[in-house]
Amino acid sequence: MKDRPDEREHRTIYPALDTMRAVASLAVVATHVAFWAGYYTQGTLGALTARLDFGVAVFFVLSGFLLGEPYLSALARRSPTPPTGRYFWHRALRILPVYWVSVVAALTLLPENDGAGPATWIENLTLTSLYTEDGLTTGLTQMWSLSTEVAFYLLLPLGMAVLARTVCRRRWRPGLLLLVLAAAAVLSWVWNGLAATSPLGNLPSPGQWLPAYLSWFGVGLAFAIAEIEQSTLVRRLATAPWSAWLAAAAVLLVASTPIAGPVLLEPPSAAEAVVKNVLYALAAALLILPAIFAPPSTTFQRVLSVSALRHLGFISYSLFCCHLVVLHLVFAWRDYEVFAAPGWEVFVLTVGISLLVSEVLYRVIELPTMRLRNLGRRTPPPTTAEATSPSEATTSS
Repeated sequence: MKDRPDEREHRTIYPALDTMRAVASLAVVATHVAFWAGYYTQGTLGALTARLDFGVAVFFVLSGFLLGEPYLSALARRSPTPPTGRYFWHRALRILPVYWVSVVAALTLLPENDGAGPATWIENLTLTSLYTEDGLTTGLTQMWSLSTEVAFYLLLPLGMAVLARTVCRRRWRPGLLLLVLAAAAVLSWVWNGLAATSPLGNLPSPGQWLPAYLSWFGVGLAFAIAEIEQSTLVRRLATAPWSAWLAAAAVLLVASTPIAGPVLLEPPSAAEAVVKNVLYALAAALLILPAIFAPPSTTFQRVLSVSALRHLGFISYSLFCCHLVVLHLVFAWRDYEVFAAPGWEVFVLTVGISLLVSEVLYRVIELPTMRLRNLGRRTPPPTTAEATSPSEATTSS
């Protein structure tokens, strides 16, 4: 093994996870369209569309798994961890270029943002608007989850170093790691409860900060531990992938009831906020588990590995970033009335246009910038396996 391993050398290739990113991104688009069309209050099915924001939980679980696995694998093998500087460089290349294009588009194309001052520009370009009293900007309201995910990116190397050196004392102790993740999940549920009340309720949007979602990232990290351990139990659970997805749908149906809080923008109670967080974590876990652990020869894996579906995963980040700007423009173009628009028509137009925009962003912005991932590093010519493996743009959240 090389002395300074690249983070991809600690990964198995999981093609189905590309499709899972597409599922998560389309779920987020669908829930926003349903809200604008006024569909949330249309019975059980309407409430279910309100809960499609659980796509964010899928993104967070994927990030915990894909980004945490190299660090956990290094601990298990007693090998060097991914270089921190290069890790941050890769994250910046993956996230910022398309995000910045989306910020410029929202602030220049949408009339609601006319007159946006320097503070608004700076807050959005630096992904810090979540933490200010001004709140999120029109066309960029979905970016709260990206701000939270970036907070996870920034803290991951330090957190993993603390776990490895202080908690595990540089030994592979999966049981202790799972215990720490369980404690972090409990802390996140406590944070959710406090965020719905005081004193955290006085902070700007505390229910959307990183501490509220440690349980979701923790699920991904737990999956990484299970993969390193080659857990028989987890692999056995993955042998019925369609049943796992059916169970995930059942969990979402439960989350669509009042037990998980209001479907509109009213603040939930402390208990409702915690229940919703737990149910989303469970639904995302059930959805992703077979995509990681089901045998490659199964019909499930073959279906999720179809190239067309994987490509939707490749462009899913651009889709996530641009779709709200497109949704605003579609409403203006078609002169739709908010909360009284034809849902399916809006969905088809928004998804269709957003996919076209995402394809352009992927080819013009994402692919060229990701070619800079090894800038400044002397690397030998890739082996056959490396040359045919997916780029980080397709394997990272």
